[in-house]
Amino acid sequence: MTKVDRRILKSQDAIKKAMIELMSQKHFDQITIQDISDTANVSRRTIYLHYMDKYDLLDKLIEEHMNELQVLCEPESEMSTTDGGMSWFEYFETNYLFFSAMLTSKGAPFFRSRFLQFVIEDIKNGWDMIDGKNRGISEDILLQFFAPAYVGIVEWWFINKMPYPPHVMEEQVNKILELNLS
Repeated sequence: MTKVDRRILKSQDAIKKAMIELMSQKHFDQITIQDISDTANVSRRTIYLHYMDKYDLLDKLIEEHMNELQVLCEPESEMSTTDGGMSWFEYFETNYLFFSAMLTSKGAPFFRSRFLQFVIEDIKNGWDMIDGKNRGISEDILLQFFAPAYVGIVEWWFINKMPYPPHVMEEQVNKILELNLS
C-alpha cells in the first residue's frame, strides 16, 4: 500500500474544510475556485491538482460521508451502533458543518437526493418490513413514506439547532421505525 504524503493530505483537508465553510455562508453556485483557494490558503493550482472542479470536490465530499455512514450500518464494523458504536445522529453531530450546509441550505439539492437514496437502501436492507406487508402495504410505499420522513427529521434537527441530543434522536427515530417496519 502506497503511503500518501502528509502535505497532500493536509492540502486536501484544508480544501474540504474551506468548501464546507463556504457552503455554510453562501449558495454553492456562488462559490468559486478562487473562494476555495483563498479560504483554504492554497493555490488554485493545488485545488486543480486534486479535483477537476468544485463539483468534483463536492462529489468527493459527499461520497466520503456516504461511505462513513455505510460503515456505521455494517454490524461487523467497530463503529457500528449494534456494538455500542457511533449512531448516525452522533455522526451527524460530529460533522455538523457539512450536514447542516448540505441539508439546511438550497445549495446542494443533489446531496439531499443522494442521501434519500442512501436511506432508502438502508431501510430496504436493514428492515424486514413484515408487519407492513402483513397489513397489505407495499414495500415500495413503505420505503417512499419512511425514507423521506427520516431525511426530513434530520433536516428538522439541523434547522432547529439540534434541540435533542443525538442519542435521544436515535432512540426516538428507531422507535418509530420499529413500530412501523418490523
